[in-house]
Amino acid sequence: MRPYVVVNVAMSADGKLSTRERRQVKISGAQDFLRVDRLKAGSDAVMVGIGTVLADDPSLTVKGEECLQHRRNRGVCEHPARIVVDSRARIPPDASILHKGTGLRIIAVSEEADPQKIESLKPFATVIVAGKNKVDLKALMDELGTMGIRRIMVEGGGELIAGLIRTALVDEIYTFIGNLIIGGRDAPTPADGEGFIKEAEFPRLTLIETRRIESGILLHWKVEKPGE
Repeated sequence: MRPYVVVNVAMSADGKLSTRERRQVKISGAQDFLRVDRLKAGSDAVMVGIGTVLADDPSLTVKGEECLQHRRNRGVCEHPARIVVDSRARIPPDASILHKGTGLRIIAVSEEADPQKIESLKPFATVIVAGKNKVDLKALMDELGTMGIRRIMVEGGGELIAGLIRTALVDEIYTFIGNLIIGGRDAPTPADGEGFIKEAEFPRLTLIETRRIESGILLHWKVEKPGE
């Protein structure tokens, strides 16, 4: 059974995740950080694309003591498994995600990844090979399901999110919209990549909830699946 996939993004009022240089911008505040930490703590795994790792070097660990204790009470590792979709195994061996906090690390690569790079990652992570030229996201999700991962939180970036949406693998989306404008035609958005051409292909969303948080607004969506 494939995992249930929840995407969480924070974007500017004009729909940008960061600047055109991929420089991280503080879009939300403490209240939203706590919401995200709780969402992370309730997940079996957190997934990002390699672009996010190279730009921000995140650890993707649970931060707050309340959330850490919640996981301890459930009898699971303090931190969810951390998954990087990295077709060519570009992740640096000293990346924070591979070293900070306890728990399972998974690197998903394609068959074109350098075997030597794969070997250099094995002391720190489980490496899954899925797909010829790039990671086959459906095959990856099937493999993660067999590993017992039932719920995944996706934190970016736009290329990965777009790929998951295109392959009908996303179940819910949380979008926090902050009170700032970043601008730039080359600045990343929550769904980059090739985009959809025909209107009939556009994924449709059902709005579950809206909530004001500090100076922004949170939109909670359910993604309509084909045939529903």
